[in-house]
Amino acid sequence: MDAKRATVRDMRRRNRAVLLSRLYHDGPLSRQDLTGATGLSAASVSNLVGEMLEQGLVEEAGAVDSDGGRPRTLLRVRPGYGYLVGVDVGETRVRVELFDLSMTGLAKADYPIESARPEPETVVRHILAGLDAVTASAGVPRDALLGVGVGVPGVVEQGESAAVHAQTLGWEAVPLEAMLRAGTEARLYFDNGAKTLGRAEMWFGAGRGARHVVIALVGSGVGAAVLTDGVSYRGVSSSASEWGHTTIVYGGRRCRCGADGCLEAYVGAEAVLDRWRVARRGRPVPGRPAGTVTGPDEEGGIAALVAGAERSESAARVLEETAGYLGAGIANLINLFNPERIVLGGWAGLALGGVLLPRIREVAAAHALRHPYGQASIELCRLGPDAVSVGAATLPVARLLSDGGSR
Repeated sequence: MDAKRATVRDMRRRNRAVLLSRLYHDGPLSRQDLTGATGLSAASVSNLVGEMLEQGLVEEAGAVDSDGGRPRTLLRVRPGYGYLVGVDVGETRVRVELFDLSMTGLAKADYPIESARPEPETVVRHILAGLDAVTASAGVPRDALLGVGVGVPGVVEQGESAAVHAQTLGWEAVPLEAMLRAGTEARLYFDNGAKTLGRAEMWFGAGRGARHVVIALVGSGVGAAVLTDGVSYRGVSSSASEWGHTTIVYGGRRCRCGADGCLEAYVGAEAVLDRWRVARRGRPVPGRPAGTVTGPDEEGGIAALVAGAERSESAARVLEETAGYLGAGIANLINLFNPERIVLGGWAGLALGGVLLPRIREVAAAHALRHPYGQASIELCRLGPDAVSVGAATLPVARLLSDGGSR
């Protein structure tokens, strides 16, 4: 009897998960739409929707005319059912954002990172301060949070408590979840920042509607997410698709990871600005404090490079070379994974891609095999520089959907 009850209970939860996921991703939808889209019976849909309406998880969202009958009531997931925090642990700042379930941003807090190798304690302090700031700003009580998702550089070792291996930051098995757990009771979720960016673009942005997608993130560092049918390829220990640490020039520039010739050593924001400094014969580049190697003004430096290309030969040359390295790196992704779509994102990827995308496509076409290149489109991220934190906030959403709405 216990086994039978468990089976019925599990089936009901799975059916709720199917309905809730369809409503979340494709709503508003009517009960009739849900019946046709999920294959569940009309009676099951009506019963489960009634439960979710009573629970406050789902709400009515207007009506549409039906063919010859009464108008159909539309349903959607209720945005105020719960709230989400997404954290982007970048290499120049920590960004903390609060969202409702419709992914409408409600509050944001940014904390600059001054060091190229920040102490984990500093990052934890910024995350906890941001959590306090955004919930207080929006007037959201802590018990209304469905969870806090955190996107980080490097490899996230999942287990009883998540640990982070970020070689470029000097982090080895940093027990980030345990450190945060000491300061908050919220549910915590962790993933690599490129992978959270990938989820955001697949759910809401340029990856939507495609089955085989590579999301490329270019910021201070460089990463990627490879997704097939919405599932991210992770490898043995979740370190798959470290695109930035593939070799683009044998024996080339030293990368922050310690190897020579990595793609990140040529197209990461820090590397691009260093190449510009070399092209300027050692003179400091505009937009960065003199004497710094990294810092919160990397964004200003990249903006100055792009703006100066029309009047500066060195800036134009560095941009042309950067387009070449990015195009060749994207060609490698096309040859390796045969995606139907490649999405270039990250704050530096958007800043550079906004002016270099035609040239990047040309170089990729010249270096990729013709047939797979012809099947792929190369596009810019549609969610802007906040995509990592948006994607991080979807980590607790994914759990809510898979559990059928159970808190």
